[in-house]
Amino acid sequence: MPVRGYVLVETEVGRTQAVGDSIRHSKPTLATITAVDTVTGPFDVVVQLEAEDLDKLGKAITEDLQILDGVQRTTTCLAVNL
Repeated sequence: MPVRGYVLVETEVGRTQAVGDSIRHSKPTLATITAVDTVTGPFDVVVQLEAEDLDKLGKAITEDLQILDGVQRTTTCLAVNL
């Protein structure tokens, strides 16, 4: 069963649209981006990712998303089945 995470992205001031576009056009090798939304509130972009396991999800976040120009900070929320 794949692991799903929601990555809450804070961007540098004035970079929200550029970061959202960069994420939409990125091609992570270890995870699949299933949604990218620009949002209001304390976060600027919310990204939904799916990966085969938690390690691959984590690497996709640190190696593919966090390195993008304009990304200041990320917070990840994992989806759980209760």
